[in-house]
Amino acid sequence: MQLTYNDRDYEIVIEKKRTTKNTYIRVKKDLKIHVTTSIFTPIWSIDKLIKTNYNKICDMIDFQEKKEKNNNGFFYLGKKYVVIYSDNKGIEFDNDKVYINHDFDIDAWYKKQAKDLFKERLDYNYERFTKQIPYPKLRIRKMTSRWGVCNIKTHIITLNLELIKRDTCYLDYVIIHEMSHLIYGDHSRSFWKLVEANMPEYKKYRDEMKEF
Repeated sequence: MQLTYNDRDYEIVIEKKRTTKNTYIRVKKDLKIHVTTSIFTPIWSIDKLIKTNYNKICDMIDFQEKKEKNNNGFFYLGKKYVVIYSDNKGIEFDNDKVYINHDFDIDAWYKKQAKDLFKERLDYNYERFTKQIPYPKLRIRKMTSRWGVCNIKTHIITLNLELIKRDTCYLDYVIIHEMSHLIYGDHSRSFWKLVEANMPEYKKYRDEMKEF
């Protein structure tokens, strides 16, 4: 089965499971439309569901394509650069281009930049935070499903290394979000009010980060 959108055909992958009662539709990174359903669901029913939800599926495709565009390439502090491999040592920036040696360890460079910047932004937001909290310990690592994590017991805030690729406004949002957990361990109304008190435009940044 296929779905046609914007003159392009997208493959529909059907996975039937004995333990699944309902039917779920999602578009994955490979832009294939995955349908998970019961082993008893007939093909005509799936076809009808696809047609009924055509516009929603197209929106999911657009969303995944936008995410791919926002993640494919070399990003640093919110700007995308054209990568040019050269014989120079290390890394050099020139307007919208970045010159990198073939043997250059980009991840190590990102970590070095993040170590200083993340600490600087943590200090900046901590000093202006509207509640009194213990000064958090900072850790940085790559994470696939979270931008940040706060350990309430140890007061350790872990930030996703990928934030070094984005504008610092998103880094600030994640820091404020995680510091707020040192007051409220959940995502209650009080928690979000505290986040808003420290970053009134947090909803804008939170929504934009879904596209990364």
